[in-house]
Amino acid sequence: MARAVHLRLAPCGFDADRPLWYTKDMSAVAQPAIRLEQVSRVYHVGERDYHALRAVSLRVEPGEFVAVVGPSGSGKTTLLNLIAGIDRPTAGEVWVGDVRVDTLDENALARWRGRTLGIVFQFFQLLPTLTVLENVLLPMQLRDLWVRVDAQRARAALERVGMAAHLDKLPAELSGGEKQRAALARALINDPPILIADEPTGNLDSATGEQIVALFEAYHQQGKTVILVTHEERLAEAATRRLHMLDGRVDGEAA
Repeated sequence: MARAVHLRLAPCGFDADRPLWYTKDMSAVAQPAIRLEQVSRVYHVGERDYHALRAVSLRVEPGEFVAVVGPSGSGKTTLLNLIAGIDRPTAGEVWVGDVRVDTLDENALARWRGRTLGIVFQFFQLLPTLTVLENVLLPMQLRDLWVRVDAQRARAALERVGMAAHLDKLPAELSGGEKQRAALARALINDPPILIADEPTGNLDSATGEQIVALFEAYHQQGKTVILVTHEERLAEAATRRLHMLDGRVDGEAA
């Protein structure tokens, strides 16, 4: 079994253990789940500057299911990476709830993600030397839940996505669809208020893709916020809102 990871956080302007939507009087506050203010991201490639995002401003309200669509290279994945704190903007501000994500240090980011976000990557990002069960347990370690919640919670999460028979397998023993279901269970293990996903059905056959779509719909129906990048029409249709990106800008609400 993987060892627990215990993080010592430097002061970072937020309390990692308080609820996401928090005010000083502990009351709920009406604010966007996600807010970007004039966010740009420029990569320096040789002697050229590549503008992945250009002054993007965006609001996603709590409980929305947003599909981000657009051609390859339009900035969709960069947008998700900035929301998740995986990348940092060249200019602008990235807010999730009342936390300005682009100002957090790396330790604080890891703790914040553990309580706030579930992330589903296009290529699964399962650790190859850990079993499926151990991979799903990792986010609980980052949230310091290891000593309080045993593996039963991870087993239950895997059972919900149809992976109960594969707990002790390594990722190399799984099909693409099984890897994606394991990755989804890992993203949901801490019951985060926000789920983000990058092309979650892009490497799956149509039948398995339909199963993944149904899982996203079920999570949204619990009142969670979902934002994902997709080229799949069926997945985009499941969303309550569709954003189109082009040349690093939000080109408008797609029909």
